[in-house]
Amino acid sequence: MSASLSPSSGKQYGLALVAATWRVPRATVYRHRARRRAALPASARRGPKTALTDEALLEAIRGVLSASPFLGEGHRQVWARLRAQGVRTSKARCLRRMREAGLLAPGRARRVLGPRNHDGTLTTDKPDVMWGTDATCTVTTLEGQATVFIAIDHGTSECVGVHAAKVGTRFAALEPIRQGVKARFGAYGRGVATGLSIRHDNGSQYASNAFQDELRFLGAASSPSFVRGPEGNGCAERFIRTLKEQLLWVRTFATVEELRRALLEWAHRALAAGAPPLPLAESGPAGVAAEASGLITTNLVSQQSGAVQWRRQRLHARTCASGATVHRRSKCSSPRASWME
Repeated sequence: MSASLSPSSGKQYGLALVAATWRVPRATVYRHRARRRAALPASARRGPKTALTDEALLEAIRGVLSASPFLGEGHRQVWARLRAQGVRTSKARCLRRMREAGLLAPGRARRVLGPRNHDGTLTTDKPDVMWGTDATCTVTTLEGQATVFIAIDHGTSECVGVHAAKVGTRFAALEPIRQGVKARFGAYGRGVATGLSIRHDNGSQYASNAFQDELRFLGAASSPSFVRGPEGNGCAERFIRTLKEQLLWVRTFATVEELRRALLEWAHRALAAGAPPLPLAESGPAGVAAEASGLITTNLVSQQSGAVQWRRQRLHARTCASGATVHRRSKCSSPRASWME
């Protein structure tokens, strides 16, 4: 009755008007409709019917799995074997039947590793609490690819150290940290950077024993970001983007030494007024002359790992005490140690 048309208005009466006229609750009508629909058989899939029923297809799938010499066959392999036997069906139907019958290959249980994304904030309320370090690559016209390492303060967003090297080794990755420690803490020795955290990714340079031993020697804590989570090192990542947009992508460099000097000059211009200057690292046995602008030049000995120097001093003390000569080379010795001694 609710679907009938009114002769005066030409519109349907509607269920609300019919139920109010007959004084029947609409909930009763809906309940009876639900019962009739539940009693009807489930509607089959529309479209043409296949020659193979679901039961026959399931039996064929079981036959393929039992005859297969391999374990853990997936629906694609089963579908291909059925096709080779002349049984034509779709991969989606084969997957549906195998899933309903529990015939799919068991999957590996995923481990719960905890939160991977960075939650909270990266910046600090005061400087020299956390530094971020990272690396990027650029190309020189004469010497080919070069690696650029940077270190940035999470509290002030200032570049505390920058370095360029032909080969991005673990010793080159330590150079920005050395520059920042000497400039911010006034010395470079054991425990001078206590309370400082170094945020880095999981690259081979930062995960190496030499890098981690140097941080422990300085008293700094290692703070690696989550694996495949660059957001955890977002301050260094954003600084590298700025460095590319303002220097690396707009200028060309002939040699790595020219690139290194340009990086130091750009970093000094980017520093706020009154900020301590960055030290200029030496780049060879003979060293390089000081910059015309008056940049501070570090000693060659300062480039040698502080942890290595400390180990050698202890080894020399033990050797003198025992009267014996110890022939043992540290795993973390610097490649420059051969000509520095």
